[in-house]
Amino acid sequence: MDRVIGIDLGTTNSCVAVMEGDTPVVIPNRGGYKTTPSIVAVTEAGKRLVGHIAKRQAITNAENTVYAAKRLIGRKWNSPQVKNALLTSSYTIVEGPHADVRIKLRDKTYSVPEVSSMVLQEMKIIAEDYLGESVEKAVVTVPAYFNDNQRQATKDSGLIAGLDVIRIINEPTAASLAYGFGKGLDKTVAVYDLGGGTFDISILEIGAHGVFKVISTTGDTFLGGEDFDARVIDWIVQGFTEEHEVDLRQDRMALQRLRDAAEKAKCELSSVRETEINLPFIISAGRNEALHLQRSLSRETLETLTEDLVERTVDICRQALADAKLDVDEIDDVILVGGMTRMPAIQKSVAEFFERDPNKGVHPDEVVALGAAIQGAALVDERHEMILLDVTPHALGIMTFGSLFEELIPQNTTVPTSRRKIFTTSRDNQTAVKILVMQGESKQADENELLGEFILTGLRRAPRGEVEIEVSFDINTDGIVSVHAKDLETGQNQSIQVTATSGLTQDEISTMIEGAKDYMVERRSDEEFEGVRQEAETHIIEIERLFPEVERVVGGADFGRDAISKARNVLDRARKAIAAKDKQAVKDHLEQLARTERMFKGVVARSE
Repeated sequence: MDRVIGIDLGTTNSCVAVMEGDTPVVIPNRGGYKTTPSIVAVTEAGKRLVGHIAKRQAITNAENTVYAAKRLIGRKWNSPQVKNALLTSSYTIVEGPHADVRIKLRDKTYSVPEVSSMVLQEMKIIAEDYLGESVEKAVVTVPAYFNDNQRQATKDSGLIAGLDVIRIINEPTAASLAYGFGKGLDKTVAVYDLGGGTFDISILEIGAHGVFKVISTTGDTFLGGEDFDARVIDWIVQGFTEEHEVDLRQDRMALQRLRDAAEKAKCELSSVRETEINLPFIISAGRNEALHLQRSLSRETLETLTEDLVERTVDICRQALADAKLDVDEIDDVILVGGMTRMPAIQKSVAEFFERDPNKGVHPDEVVALGAAIQGAALVDERHEMILLDVTPHALGIMTFGSLFEELIPQNTTVPTSRRKIFTTSRDNQTAVKILVMQGESKQADENELLGEFILTGLRRAPRGEVEIEVSFDINTDGIVSVHAKDLETGQNQSIQVTATSGLTQDEISTMIEGAKDYMVERRSDEEFEGVRQEAETHIIEIERLFPEVERVVGGADFGRDAISKARNVLDRARKAIAAKDKQAVKDHLEQLARTERMFKGVVARSE
């Protein structure tokens, strides 16, 4: 049976998990960390870095280090979120060929799904190293409030990374699975999920027989830890400008140092009341003069700076309860998900709103990946009995006369589902209608997301309002939307399966898949070279340690001088092979090195 991994593709950090028997476990990376920074960088030599190694060099390579790519995935170039990112990012964001978003690193431009695929590929490698086998299938989580284009972009990221993404599930839903799976619970729970870049709140019913039913979900895909960090950065920059009349935002390296310091200070203030922000030589003020930054930030100041952000999450919680038609006292438990929920002010606000202390029984950084692993196992193994009933996070409908949005499937409708509605022509003698399929909550169609369009032709010429057209929407369990339009008089019909777009063409995706495969071949080759290099250098170090003793033992004997000369030649050739990064040559020298080491040890042993 194929192993299915669960991946939480986070804004700040990502996490991968798998089912071991009946228990989901988080897989640590090579450094022993259970989460990996969702950061990608390209070095001056063109080498790709992902995770902790990318984060460590972010300050010195700020322009070519990408963080928080998830906030841009599936978005249009002209969206307000992209305009905001243009003002605050240390890396270069450019417009793509399909009005999408691209990121420029060194001399190459990457799509956002391609950058995200690099993080997913790293998760795949971590899982394969742990399991000792190839992994092809994955369940990947997304914010509950992601629209179809953002979900498709995430799926494309998985495809580029070499993964068959068998299901995309919502992060709060995944968290509820990890919270309630196999425990026989019968509860109504709220999952408050505030991560690095997004906020979601979902209300779910967990049934005693493994039924997880989402009642309502809502959120904000541009509200998270990054925004809290930005408030701290603004506070630091404003104070520094007032003191020195220098804008730190104009220096990319200084901005990256500020970003790191703000995040660190924010995290520290979850456990202490005050912290010091100390950045020496933050920027050059002129010839041979550098300015230093030193400020104290208190928890009280941080809470004042971010008070409105916390309140926004509470307002969204209020909306979720209203959508679910529930009162606060009908919620049995509140689950906190995401690193930002460690902030005391958030815990306090959540406790006050829901009138109960949040549940501390799940790990906020790991619970989403664990839930994804549970879902993955349930999809391929019938022994894991579980029924998951999710909802569509956004309303679906069509554009009608006057550019208005006519809703057919309301937000928070349980899927799968189907809905039908009858419309009439809007002009006299109209022989065709264009059906524009939209997703969103605005009454104005152009403020919603266009998912697809098609034309129904062959209508009878008649006064407006006389010809009736039935439009039907169907959504299956995978969230795929099919739309049909039928002339009720003639039976003439037309349909479309709405395929969301990530902004990439099939040719572009195919090229990116090949690029990802080439990277894997190169990476595995580098890892193999590193293995033989370490083995060779272990022998070299030991031989060099033994040299003085061997020279003392053999003295001036011809045999001794000859053996030592040969040993030095072996070391020289091995060192040259290592310097040239010639994997095969290093391999070829391993036996000679091992033989020389054994000989030296034998000489020393006989002399004792």
